[in-house]
Amino acid sequence: MADTMQGIKRTCYCADLRMENVGDKVCVCGWVQKQRDKGALIFIDLRDRTGVVQLVFDENTDRTVFEKAGSCRSEFVLAAVGTVRERAAKNPEIPTGDIEIEVDELRILSKAQTPPFEIINGCKTAEEIRLKYRYLDLRRPELKDNILLRHKVMQVTRQYYSDQGFIEIDTPMMIKSTPEGARDYIIPSRVHQGSFYALPQSPQIYKQLLMVSGFDRYFQLARCFRDEDLRADRQPEFTQIDTEMSFVDVEDVLAIGEGYIKRLFSEVLGMDIPTPFPRLTYKEAMERFGSDKPDTRFGMEIVDVSDMVKDWGFGVFSSAVADGGSVRAITAKNAASVYTRKEIDKLVETARGIGAKGLAWIRWADEAPSCSFGKFLEEGQLEQLLEKTGAEKGDIVLFVADKNKVVLPVLGALRLNVAKRLDIIPDQFNFLWVVEFPFFEWDDECETWAAMHHPFTSPLDECIQYLDTDPGEVRAKAYDMVLNGIELSSGSIRITDPELQSKMFAALGLSDEEAETKFGFLTNAFKYGAPPHGGMGIGLDRLVMLMCGADSLRDVLAFPKLKDASEAMTEAPAQVDEKQLAELGISIVKTEE
Repeated sequence: MADTMQGIKRTCYCADLRMENVGDKVCVCGWVQKQRDKGALIFIDLRDRTGVVQLVFDENTDRTVFEKAGSCRSEFVLAAVGTVRERAAKNPEIPTGDIEIEVDELRILSKAQTPPFEIINGCKTAEEIRLKYRYLDLRRPELKDNILLRHKVMQVTRQYYSDQGFIEIDTPMMIKSTPEGARDYIIPSRVHQGSFYALPQSPQIYKQLLMVSGFDRYFQLARCFRDEDLRADRQPEFTQIDTEMSFVDVEDVLAIGEGYIKRLFSEVLGMDIPTPFPRLTYKEAMERFGSDKPDTRFGMEIVDVSDMVKDWGFGVFSSAVADGGSVRAITAKNAASVYTRKEIDKLVETARGIGAKGLAWIRWADEAPSCSFGKFLEEGQLEQLLEKTGAEKGDIVLFVADKNKVVLPVLGALRLNVAKRLDIIPDQFNFLWVVEFPFFEWDDECETWAAMHHPFTSPLDECIQYLDTDPGEVRAKAYDMVLNGIELSSGSIRITDPELQSKMFAALGLSDEEAETKFGFLTNAFKYGAPPHGGMGIGLDRLVMLMCGADSLRDVLAFPKLKDASEAMTEAPAQVDEKQLAELGISIVKTEE
């Protein structure tokens, strides 16, 4: 039989004790991190969520208590009552390193089997195993600290938005399926057989309805769901700091977002984030960095050399420009010693793998630069390119020639690839706004224009004139907050004018009937007095991941999913029995691979 807590009560957490507590009678509870039996002396490092404290058992300890301490093993759960005393051999590596607890009473509340991996930082056990035993993995200090930081972020978030006059309101988790850009997770209805709810990809429509309702400032730590392929910064379910404001325009929303980040980083990390954040239009971000979420912690910006090379004898360059494309380059400083010819060949294959037809290059390792297209150049042209791209001895220059929709993202990806290889990205936080996104993007497969954001995003006032004649010229009152190359938030000012909304639906190819079926409940609400409004959603998980310096969202979620959206611990998703399916009017049809 295990011991119980009857008659004793925890007085403090393990890591709360300091020299000023010497002489205090205390009771601590936790898990055995390590037991060291020296014969006449036993030490136990006891761990709880705050840290570790040393328990000591010696010749003055009651023999029954001493023997019980000798039986303790890793991960046993203990309660220890004793007196705090100064340690003879101090440990400056831990906050409680100056003291220890001389134990009078010890209770083994629960014994433990040997865990499948050691509960330490830097555990090398495969992640799949650690996720299977996630309740053990969460005992490790690095994961525990991430979860505690996340808790503090959520506290500051609620306090900040409440201080700014926002009202926290929950929105439904079972909603009507509407097009949001990703696949919905759907829920069959037992009562309405053949009909389905969807889990929300965001509370977008509900928060706009709240603006119509008169709650002029709303926020929510909203759970969102998207059935899409996973990666390090994406999970099928995630938390969004969701906001909406009435009677505002772009500047108001951005100011609230900047104020939040400034307060959050100050209170949680003790850092002063400069505001206002730098801003780039979508066009500037793509042309300078090849990304709509650029990492601005390092240079290596894209240089357009199209005008210089369009009439040169290198057909790859001249034909790209003649076909309406461009020739652009990035210069990697001091990279020639790292990127051998063999390494550059790998870069060429990387470029092809992400959409480029090829990759031209200059490598200046020796006295004279090597150039993959040098035989097509006339005297002096190589020098002109070197000057234009700012290349010097020791550098490499990478060129891509094609349509801009290929050139820019390929060079953007190569820029990040090379920067990581050269280890030139500083450890700092660079925030910025990317604004004025295109309203539409051309879908080659469907040969039509599609909304780049949701269809309620408002176009810039000066662009409304192009809705019917030149959709590619329409820019949106849309904005993204970007941190170190990761999109943290996306938002926009919304359309509330029914006439403009109808025109927007028509531009997207939606008939009046389709628009009514999909969005009628929202557009009808706008007929009863809709204030101008806008907002955004900040990805809480991604924000915490970056604040922790973690490599993956899985490091900041208590119970995350694997890359295939399964959970190793509970083995979800799982099959359900035939009775449950019958109640829902569902039968499973197996399809061949």
